[in-house]
Amino acid sequence: MAAGYLSGSLLGAIWVCRAWGLSDPRWAGSGNPGFSNVLRAFGWRPALVTLVIDAVKGMPVLWLAGMLSLSVWAQGLVGLSVLVGHSCPVWHRGRGGKAVASAFGVLLMLATPVALICALCWFLLAWRVRTAAVASLASALLAPLLSYWLVPRMTGVICVFSLLVLARHAWNIRLWREQRREAHEPMLAAPFDEEDALHDRREIDGRD
Repeated sequence: MAAGYLSGSLLGAIWVCRAWGLSDPRWAGSGNPGFSNVLRAFGWRPALVTLVIDAVKGMPVLWLAGMLSLSVWAQGLVGLSVLVGHSCPVWHRGRGGKAVASAFGVLLMLATPVALICALCWFLLAWRVRTAAVASLASALLAPLLSYWLVPRMTGVICVFSLLVLARHAWNIRLWREQRREAHEPMLAAPFDEEDALHDRREIDGRD
């Protein structure tokens, strides 16, 4: 678990931006050191490298856990430690990403069919609605259902992964709820001013 946490703490977005001479992604765009923010702020090339790094960084530890024939829950804890490391990295003062790409990499090792279908869902939704957070939330909700159908033994583990990803998007959820509430609030009518009404009435009478 310690190895998983330390490997997860290596944020691809920060290292890629440093290597490319770009500004720190934590101070650009949305401030999230992840694939989608790098894509919006700096373009698809550094974003693609970020995605690959964040997805594969936990794979060696998970491969070793599989080679040691650890139980499903033990492997799940290793995967969870990778996601926690990405979310609260020791190398970057606890300011991490939302663990979506890292969750994809972990799922690819533990439940490959679930990972591939969720990735397809993510890209289709991101393309359709143009909002990465919506795609991430939908994929996180879909993953446990797919697991129950395709890889039942991993369902409990994947539920924990999904809860972490949802928790990391709590700010987005709160923001959407506020925007939705504001959109549905009725517009307040302008206060009735008796003096203005009398003035308008005199103008009408004057014209008559």
